Amino acid sequence: MKTDESRRGRRGGWQVADLPDASSASEWFHGRLPEAWFSAVDVTVDREEILVVGTLAADDVSGAEAEGRISRFRSETRAERIEVALEAQERYQRKVSWGVRLGDTEVLFTHVAAPVMTRLRQPERRVLDTLVDAGVARSRSDALAWSVRLVGEHADEWLGQLRDAMAEVDKLRGEGPVL
Repeated sequence: MKTDESRRGRRGGWQVADLPDASSASEWFHGRLPEAWFSAVDVTVDREEILVVGTLAADDVSGAEAEGRISRFRSETRAERIEVALEAQERYQRKVSWGVRLGDTEVLFTHVAAPVMTRLRQPERRVLDTLVDAGVARSRSDALAWSVRLVGEHADEWLGQLRDAMAEVDKLRGEGPVL
């Protein structure tokens, strides 16, 4: 069992208390991935998943050619990506998902679709049911995912500021006295 001191500086309750700190994941992937693979790498971490999206270097490639190059990359690097993912999953206790960007084309090879339990009152359920009845979504689950994406797109700047503020709180919490 982890002590209170080993949990310091991390957000979340009991659900994430035993997850290893993954704040170094971006640096780890930058150091671990073969330099020839990507011109840039974006690493995003949450409680369930580490998403690694690499940018392939290319001159004005789009459409079907970009999709073909991405498909070739996926096929040629599969064994090495699996090896890297297994190392990272052992280290960070999260699934590793992969994606590639080439020009305007971005393809996610794998990604986690984590279930999220929520309780909604009738007014919120009516919103979801309206989206389903109108054909915007196939189910309440799809309608909720659509709504979350919409909020994320329109509140991206605010969410970024909120994440920065939470990181500062975590930093200050980690510098505080040990009780």
